[in-house]
Amino acid sequence: MAAESVRWGILATGGIAAAFTADLVDLPDAEVVAVASRSEASAKAFAERFGIERAYGEWGALAEDADVDVVYVATPHSAHRAAAGLCLEAGRNVLCEKAFTLNAREAAELIALARGRGSFLMEAMWMYCNPLVRRLKELVDGGAIGEVRHVQADFGLAGPFPPAHRLRDPAQGGGALLDLGVYPVSFAHLLLGEPSDIVARAALSDEGVDLQTGALLSWESGALASVHCSIVGGTATAASVTGSQGRIDIPYGFFFPDRFVLHRDGRDPQEFAADPADGPRNSLRHEAREVMRALRAGESESPLVPLEGTLAVMRTLDAIRERIGVRYPAETLGEDRGEGLGEVVTSA
Repeated sequence: MAAESVRWGILATGGIAAAFTADLVDLPDAEVVAVASRSEASAKAFAERFGIERAYGEWGALAEDADVDVVYVATPHSAHRAAAGLCLEAGRNVLCEKAFTLNAREAAELIALARGRGSFLMEAMWMYCNPLVRRLKELVDGGAIGEVRHVQADFGLAGPFPPAHRLRDPAQGGGALLDLGVYPVSFAHLLLGEPSDIVARAALSDEGVDLQTGALLSWESGALASVHCSIVGGTATAASVTGSQGRIDIPYGFFFPDRFVLHRDGRDPQEFAADPADGPRNSLRHEAREVMRALRAGESESPLVPLEGTLAVMRTLDAIRERIGVRYPAETLGEDRGEGLGEVVTSA
């Protein structure tokens, strides 16, 4: 695969699938060859929209398509374990949307399956592949603001979302945390790793999903992270990283920034801006390029989005849900089989 185009299959036909495919078709070394949906009509309409050769009315046909190098799984996260697992079982490489799965147990199962098959697997955490976010991490890791003391990040949508919406549906893993909170939590993980302790509070809906959640994460180093997510209020969607010798502020859209400002003690603020050559700030092409780079290099996972990091984020999300009392129907069934949310490694 060193020189030829990477052939993609798209599993699901919703808004994020369309956004990702639109970016893929603009990449000269990517080719979208197949799409699948549980509805044949939906798959055919999507294929016609993007000029895709094959449209399947069930997931299995895409998973078995030997002409597909990698499948992008864009279902709701409640179906990620089933969809990604089906593709991995068939020998396909997989890029799976976030939140990666419902819980850490499911994430560990997918990771074990990929490693057992020797297949590539990556969470579609596009923030980690964003050039400006990567630059920010380089600065922090290089000591530009000294030792990290505090991370703050929030992501909230104003709504209102009716009870029938997927964000309010427990069967689809609804709530603010897995859909939006995964970004602030992942941002904190990017800079500090897995926390040693977690405190969390939430307001829950009548359906039993979180309408908004706030969590305080802490590390043995003394560092703290304040993270918040909401589907009942539009937040600044901003982030900041405070260190012993300075601070970095990221304005609106911290997970796809167009700029950030470095403040260092005794110096003028320094602004870092996105390179216009990298494309629109909401482009998903960076994660696609990273997948294709890794496939051509024969890598089974990406160093930018490592699987152990994805699993650690899922453990943190599990721990937060333990504290706020959110469980999903699929997990209740899992408990009947002796399975839980997954191992929670943090204290209350």
